[in-house]
Amino acid sequence: MTETPFRSGFVSIVGRPNAGKSTLVNALVGEKISITAHQAQTTRTSVQGVLTSKDSQIIFVDTPGIHKSDTLFNRRMMETVRGALQDRDLILFVADASRKIGEEDEHAVSALNRSENSILVLNKIDQLEDKRDLLPRIQKYNELFPFVEAVPVSARTRDGLDHLRLVIQSHLPEGPALFPADYLTDQPMRFLAAEVVRERILHNVRQEVPHASAILIDTWEEAPKLTRIGATIHVERDGQKAILVGSKGQTLKKIGTEARLELERRLETKVFLSLFVKVRPGWREDPAFLDAVDWRSMIGSEDK
Repeated sequence: MTETPFRSGFVSIVGRPNAGKSTLVNALVGEKISITAHQAQTTRTSVQGVLTSKDSQIIFVDTPGIHKSDTLFNRRMMETVRGALQDRDLILFVADASRKIGEEDEHAVSALNRSENSILVLNKIDQLEDKRDLLPRIQKYNELFPFVEAVPVSARTRDGLDHLRLVIQSHLPEGPALFPADYLTDQPMRFLAAEVVRERILHNVRQEVPHASAILIDTWEEAPKLTRIGATIHVERDGQKAILVGSKGQTLKKIGTEARLELERRLETKVFLSLFVKVRPGWREDPAFLDAVDWRSMIGSEDK
C-alpha cells in the first residue's frame, strides 16, 4: 500500500472586506486566530494560523480586505495584501456568495496575479436565498480569473470545510512540516491581547469609533497566578473618546470585562486588565505610531 505523501505550504486568504476571511481562518484552524466582527475591515495586518494533520501542514495567512487606499494606514494594509500574494503556494480568494458580483468584487479579483494557483471560495452559502444563484456566480468569477477550483462553503456553519481542506491539501507541494505540530500562530501575545481589546470595541461601539481606534499594550507583568496588562486605546477625536468611555465609564468597563475574560481563556490564568483612552489626532497618517502598533515591532518584547 502506497503511503500518502506529506504536504505543506503557505496559503494566503484574500478578498473584499466582510467576505468572512477571518471567520474562515478560525474555522479551518480550529482556534480563534483572527478577531471577527460584523463591521468591514476588521483585520488590519496579516495573521498566520497553522493547521497540522497526520498528512499535511497548512499555513493560512489571513489578510485585510482589498479596498481603496485613502490614508497611509490603508496603504500599509494594502501593502500587506500585496505581500501575502507573493511567494505563496496557494491563494484562496474568498467571496460573499450571498452578494451579487459588482465593480468592487471585480477590482478585488484584479489584484490577483494570473500566474497564481488560486481557488475561489464562495463563503456564506447559508445566507444565499436561492442556491440556483451559486452556479452563475461561479461562472462569472471564472470569467474574471482562471481559478483552478471553486468551493462553496459556510465558515459560520462549517458546511463544506472538510472538502475545502482536502482541496487545499491536494494543491500543496510535497514536503515536511515547517513548524512544530503544536504551533498555531506567529503573533506575539502582546499583539493578540491588543486584538482582543479591539474586537470588544468592535462589538460594543458603533459609528466611526472602532476604525478610529488603535491599541498599544503599555505594560505586561507575569506572576505565577496573575498576568497584569495595561493598554491604551488611541482615538482621533474627543468625541470618539467620549463614546468609547460611555456614561460614567460604563462602555469602557464593559469592553474591559469582556476582553479580560477572553484573555483569561487564552492565557489560562487570571488577568488584571487596565484600559486607558487617549486622543491622538491623525494617528492613521503617523508613520512612527503605525510602526509601534505593528505586531512585528512586538517580537522580542516578551518572554512568551
